Amino acid sequence: MNDTQYTSQFIKLLFIAIFLLSVSFVNAQDDSNSIREIELKMVAQEICWNNGDLACFMDVYWKSDSLKFIGSKGLNYGWQTTLDNYKRSYPDKAAMGILTFTNLHVEQLVPDYISVIGKWHLSREVGDLEGHYSLIWKRLNGVWVIISDHSS
Repeated sequence: MNDTQYTSQFIKLLFIAIFLLSVSFVNAQDDSNSIREIELKMVAQEICWNNGDLACFMDVYWKSDSLKFIGSKGLNYGWQTTLDNYKRSYPDKAAMGILTFTNLHVEQLVPDYISVIGKWHLSREVGDLEGHYSLIWKRLNGVWVIISDHSS
């Protein structure tokens, strides 16, 4: 190879490297935007809960019979089942108290799936409650929804 061919090869490799770096940057930026979007949805959930609005709280859950919720009584399926269980466990604003989420670990697993692990706390006059959660969020039709919730 002569100097011109080496220069041509080097320029091609340089362009490929720049392209790959830019794709990585865009993907990292997309990851952080998606994580921020989920964090904002969880803040909205706190507001809904603290206003005593369980239907609003459930807006971020997948409206499907395939939604998985694992709680102290085991595995349940379905959006409506999950809402009904919340209504039974928290029949009024006093029982619901004030909810606070603290996310401990948020990770984008692949482009359309994010895992969130954290702590929840309910401040109530009848006694505080707290525990942990593990959520799997999935982007469906461009919208992030919880498809699996393990709260204990």
